[in-house]
Amino acid sequence: MRQAQNSRTTSESTVSVSVDLDGTGTSTISTGVPFFDHMLTALSKHSMIDLDITATGDTHIDVHHTVEDTSIVLGQTLREALGDKVGIRRYGFAAVPLDEALARCVVDVSGRPYFVHEGEPEGQQYHLIGGHFTGSMTSHSLESIAFNAGLTVHLDLIRGRDPHHIVEAEFKAFARALREAVETDPRSNSVPSTKGVL
Repeated sequence: MRQAQNSRTTSESTVSVSVDLDGTGTSTISTGVPFFDHMLTALSKHSMIDLDITATGDTHIDVHHTVEDTSIVLGQTLREALGDKVGIRRYGFAAVPLDEALARCVVDVSGRPYFVHEGEPEGQQYHLIGGHFTGSMTSHSLESIAFNAGLTVHLDLIRGRDPHHIVEAEFKAFARALREAVETDPRSNSVPSTKGVL
């Protein structure tokens, strides 16, 4: 069973994450940042990865620490749940629309963390979404997940105007690509790399 659980406590936050890669997309999310909860719920639903995430942090100052620390622990837990990566598909691709917004994501469970995020309209990073979540937190969250999970992620916004639609399309595209990448291939019982390790 590809499951893992991790927790992390700092002076800025306390985070607990449980992951089941072979789930049904059910989740229980509570970070104290409502829009981020909404995005993590979408991530679970569209990746078919069960998530149980609880976080408390200094959101009276800013949501940055809570979003960052939650994403770090989520990435670490995904990496642990992937184990030796035997039999996974490794690569995933998705293009996801949300009304006028269209996002494309490619994921490689490479063990070599890398994150590229391009195409957002000027000013997207400054938009306040859901009262507390700034557009810049999208890159920060997904990059933190990618680096701690050992993923190469290329995320492109093809088009979009509404800040909420842009962020949601991007999270869902990442979720769908991740779903494909971590799925097991019934024809394979080896690590999908000519090096034999990922």
